[in-house]
This record gives sequence, structure tokens and C-alpha cells, in this order.
Amino acid sequence: MSQMYEPLHAAFHAPTAPGVAGPANLPDVTVMMVDDEPMMIEVTQTYLEEAGYRRFVGVVDPRLALSTARVKKPGLILLDLMMPGLNGFEVLTQLRADESLRFTPVIVLTAASDPASKLKALELGATEFLAKPVDESELKIRVRNSLAWKLYQDHLVNDDPLTGLPNRRAFVERLRTAMTQQRLRAGRPLALLQVNLDRFRQVNDTLGFRAGDRLLADVAARLQLACASPVLRGEEGARREPVLARLGGDEFGLLLPEVDDAPMAEAMAGEVLRQFAEPFYLEGQDLYVTPSIGAAMHPGEASDDAALLRNAGAAMKHAKASGRNGVQFYVPGLNSASRERLRLETELRRALEREELVLHYQPKVDFASFRVRGAEALMRWQHPELGLVPPGRFIPIAEETGLIVEMGEWVADRACQQMAEWRDQHGVEMPVAVNVARHGLVSGDLQAVVSRALSRHGIGRGLLTLELTESMLMDRVETVAERLRALRELGVELSIDDFGTGYSSMSYLKQFPVQELKIDRSFVKGAADSATDAAIVRALVVLGHSLRMRVVAEGVETDAQRRRLQDLGCDCFQGFLFSPALPPQDFMRRVAGFADTTRQAEG
Repeated sequence: MSQMYEPLHAAFHAPTAPGVAGPANLPDVTVMMVDDEPMMIEVTQTYLEEAGYRRFVGVVDPRLALSTARVKKPGLILLDLMMPGLNGFEVLTQLRADESLRFTPVIVLTAASDPASKLKALELGATEFLAKPVDESELKIRVRNSLAWKLYQDHLVNDDPLTGLPNRRAFVERLRTAMTQQRLRAGRPLALLQVNLDRFRQVNDTLGFRAGDRLLADVAARLQLACASPVLRGEEGARREPVLARLGGDEFGLLLPEVDDAPMAEAMAGEVLRQFAEPFYLEGQDLYVTPSIGAAMHPGEASDDAALLRNAGAAMKHAKASGRNGVQFYVPGLNSASRERLRLETELRRALEREELVLHYQPKVDFASFRVRGAEALMRWQHPELGLVPPGRFIPIAEETGLIVEMGEWVADRACQQMAEWRDQHGVEMPVAVNVARHGLVSGDLQAVVSRALSRHGIGRGLLTLELTESMLMDRVETVAERLRALRELGVELSIDDFGTGYSSMSYLKQFPVQELKIDRSFVKGAADSATDAAIVRALVVLGHSLRMRVVAEGVETDAQRRRLQDLGCDCFQGFLFSPALPPQDFMRRVAGFADTTRQAEG
């Protein structure tokens, strides 16, 4: 049997208790009956109670049908047609016009069994049509079948098929109800946690979407374990049952009703973080995944469910911006920051087509000769209103949205174009290094992108360098090594950026065809006056040279740092001591002016 039909099949054919016509596993729904004859309501209620339906609401005055249904939210409505004051056709019209009741099953029970009445009732949205007097057995079967079908529809509409959790629609409905109850009863506050996986896109890019789906299912199971934690037990011992849902993508919602205080919500967020401390096992390997959690309370700054979700989302984005793998509570002002980020994301998508992105170039200087040996291309965004937007503001957005792949392709092509212009206009073959995003390396398209750029602009071997981080190299080592070897066949140089901050070992490094190590600026900064940092730099230099790599120090700002790093054996340096990153014309003027000064000094 197809999995799609299993819920409906189970609802129809579940075992029942002896003498009970209704299936045992149907939800504990409310059945509402609208009929101006109290005796008919009483008899019908008796029939249904015998079948196991314990929640029954009778409405004698049809004018109260709509308001009662809105409050009681029945799973099924039994409706008479011929009633004084407001007939069943009019009641049915009201029910179908109400957004919350338009899909509620309605079984018409009436003595008016003529074809015209039946057709009209069905046209107005009746689910079933039964003539009075109703046969007891037929009534029970029609109620059972209608509720089973409603159960199946609710499953399709309200449940996430991947994780089995409620989906966003169902979660918002529960949230809206909880906020209304809190206001009416002036009860304890409620908390909303929004959980988003850090760098989930990398899992899809690296291992594929099937692996990503399995990870989401495993994450849902971990979150369910967190929901079973005793941290939600109040002082009087009563447990607050949370509502967990998948809101979409890699985003989950956790509603905590009637929390005693904010620390209880914080404790729940801490329990979620603890569930992620252990690795997930995926594709034959351990994979560490971390969550960023945003929390918002009601009562608070939010007046409705949309505002509460917006506040929790803003807090979650703040948690990501604050280093990920943590929790942040909403405070006033975060939404304005979130709106600013959304604006940047929208405009960043248009920046490439509007040619607002530019490359600046920072010289790479040889310690021994003090000559410029190359440059690193660094992306800048020349926004028409905001001016020059620093990379720290837009690069994280590009990485999270996946725009970094398209931007990386542009950088490779633009850097090659610039090298060609310097060659043709100044007769200078200036090597240039560009940074590679993780997505570009694991997507499998990087080789083709680089090959096109080199060919289009006629760039020779050894002039383009690709800079990668340690963490990128350590993700699927064998696959990465194979792709790097293919890039080397194109004549591309390879460099490990921010070296010393990752987890590389000699056994792994020697597998990669890398020509350059760049020591992270955090070690360079203290090399002149810290024995520990100096010892680390010396060890990294020895490691790099033993693997026949040149060693570059990043972020050199003082002459004392330069002298110490030269003594420690570094080959080249970058930093403000020589020059910040400059536009292409200023870069070439800086290089030419310094070369003239050097020649005069040597003469």
C-alpha cells in the first residue's frame, strides 16, 4: 500500500471495542449538532456516545450555530435543514464563509429528502446527506468515515511529511490560540523558541539533498528528546507540554506555554543546545551540527502571533551574528536591525547586475627583497547610497543565502581580467590570489569556472592563486584533494588561508598540492612581544617549509612585527605596514612608486 494512504487506511480500519462502531484511534473530537428538536439531539447524542464519541455539543437555536462552532471548534457538525428563524441552508452558508470552519465536515440530517434540497445542500458544501429518521448504524458509519477523512486531510495540511512534526500552518494556529488564552486568563507568560541550523546549506552542497533530509529528520528526533526534558516542570510539579514544529527548511519552532519565567525558557534552550553536543551520524561519518536559537516572550513586545514570530526570528539572526551555536532573547531594536539586514540581502542580489561589486588589491611583499610578489583580491561593495560597504557586513549574508557562489565566479573572472589589463597596459605579470567559498569548492563547478576565466583572459600558469581555509580542506579530505589536484593541472597555485586556527595535521596536509601557507593574523599580532605566539609562528614556518611551501604572514602592522616575523623565517607578508587593499589604479601606482624608491636605495 502506498505510504500516502496509510493514515486514511488506518483511520478506517483501526480495531474497535466490542459494540462500538467508531475506530479507537480517531482523535478526541467534538461533534456538534444543530437541530430545533431537543429530543432528536438527545437521541443522536446517545447513539454517538455508544460509539465512543464523548464530546458532544447540542445547539437548539440555529442563530447560535456559527458563534458556538467558532468557540467549540467541532471536528464534525450534524445539521438539520428545516428550522425556524434560520434554516440549515443559511447556517451552512455561514459556516462555509468562515475561514476557520470552511473545511469542517457537515452531515445534513433532515426530513426534506427531495432531490432539490439534497442538491442544494451539497452545492453549499455539505459533506454527507442523511434523511430522517436516521438509521443508527448508518449514522455511526457516516460519522466515522467523515472524521477519518478529516483526519487524513488534517494530516496532509498540518503535518510536515519529512519529520512528522506539525508544519508552520498548524504551529501558527496553536500559537495564536495559546496567545489568546493567555490574554483571556491573564495567566503565565509563554515563550517561543526559533531554532535554525548553522551552515545547513553546506550539508546539502557537500553530501546532497537526501543526506540533508535525513539530517532534518534526525534533528527533529533530537528536539523531541529536548521537549521531554524535566526543565519545563513548574514549581507545583505540573509539566508544561511544549509544541514542536518544523517551520520550513532547516527552521524549527518550539512553543512553551505557561512558563514560570524567562529562565525556564532559557533552560529549555540550553537543553536544545545539549542535544546538539553529540555528532550526527550521516553518510558513514560523524557530523557536528549546531543550532542558533532566538527566543521571544509573550506578554512582551509582540501584540500578535506574527509579531512574536518576527521577534523570535530577529533574535535567532542575532544569535547567528553573535557566533552561532547559542541563544539570544529578543530585545527592542532587533527588528530594525533585521529589516536592515533584509534590505542588504535584497540589494546584494542586485549588486552584481548593477556592477556595484569591485575588487581591491592588497600587496604581498617579500621579506628578503621587500619587493611586491603578488596581490590578494578582496571584494568590496560600492553601494550607491551607503558608500563602500565593508565585507564584514555583506559576506556573511552572501554565505548564508548562497550568493557567495555566484559572487565567487565573478571574483575569479574579474581578477583574471585585471591581471590581463595590468599585463597589456603596464607590461607587468602580477600574480593575484582570490578567496574560494566553501560552496564553490564542494559544488564541483570550481574547476570549470577557473578554467573559463584563465582561458578568456589568457592568464598563464602560476599567476592565479586560490586561497582556501583549513576547515574547507578537512571536509571530505579525499574528494577535496582530488579537486585540488585538478585545479593544479590548470596551472593554479593553492594557498591555505588563516592557517593555525583549524585542525589540520601533517598527515592530512601532505595530501594536498598546496604551495602556500598564510599564518593567521591572531598569531602575527603578538609575534613581536609574546613568546607563545612567536613559538607558534616558528612551528608553523617549520611545518610549511618542510612541506616545501612558502609562508606568508597576514595582518602585519608594525615594523617590530615585520622584523620579528622575518627572523622567524616567514617568506612574505601582507598588512597595513606596507599598504591596505587598494583600487586597481592605486595599487599599481603604489607598486610602481615603491619599486622606484627601492631601486634608488639600492643604487
